[in-house]
Amino acid sequence: MLRLPLVVAHLTMAAVWLGSMTYSLAVVQPKTARFFPSERAREDFLVVLAHGNRWRVVALVAALLITDTALYVLTGGFGYLTALPLYAIAGGIFVHVSWRHWPARVFALDHELAGYRKRLRIMATTMTALVGAAFLVVLTWSVR
Repeated sequence: MLRLPLVVAHLTMAAVWLGSMTYSLAVVQPKTARFFPSERAREDFLVVLAHGNRWRVVALVAALLITDTALYVLTGGFGYLTALPLYAIAGGIFVHVSWRHWPARVFALDHELAGYRKRLRIMATTMTALVGAAFLVVLTWSVR
């Protein structure tokens, strides 16, 4: 009885994170590059855009790990257990980006910014793939 609401809540949260990252990678980042030709102006805008989101994402990752663990405990479903490390690794990358990459990027020299953006794109793409894979595993396991 508790399984369905947990699955719906879990998949909704995963979809929010996946959708946000996909939108950032596919829409925000490319359009920002076209709108702000200056490296520093683009970077300043991205810092303003990202400000205040760190703890929201941390809470989202924690909620995903908790609901996924609860689904595994309630059902013993191997698929839920499989998704846990995917979310954990994505969360670990997010922690690195938030507490190491961004602070270094904020103080980077203009000529260093392109390298920071490239590394962030790689990490963001990796997080997106991990969360997408976890979403598909949980969805597939839940509807079987």
